[in-house]
Amino acid sequence: MEKLAKQEIKSLLMAYKETLNTSDAEKATSLYAKDGIFMPSGAPSAIGTDSIKGAYDFVFSQIQLNIEFYIEEITIENTLAYAVTSSKGTTLIHTNGETIPEENRELFVFEKENGKWKIARYMFNKTK
Repeated sequence: MEKLAKQEIKSLLMAYKETLNTSDAEKATSLYAKDGIFMPSGAPSAIGTDSIKGAYDFVFSQIQLNIEFYIEEITIENTLAYAVTSSKGTTLIHTNGETIPEENRELFVFEKENGKWKIARYMFNKTK
């Protein structure tokens, strides 16, 4: 059972990475629990579906990410789980056309919602 749950969470993380690389705010938002919280570095927390969607709309209007995720740890406890990940790639800044390196570490907390794993809390910060 835990092996299946870890695979489901890995799939969720890869789907999330894809939403970042395609600037898909709608899809990113759909991966969160209804009461999820997105805690971006240097910005206020976005709490709940509408706020999360607005935060991703804003982020994607400013930048285009091209990153890869590296899963370092997934721990599952009943209907809660967490993952420690890192990401590395590039960011295209829309305002000036500059592409810069992107490197972060992330903490995801997941919960089961209607039988599916969803992102309950997500926080990241830059490593460089």
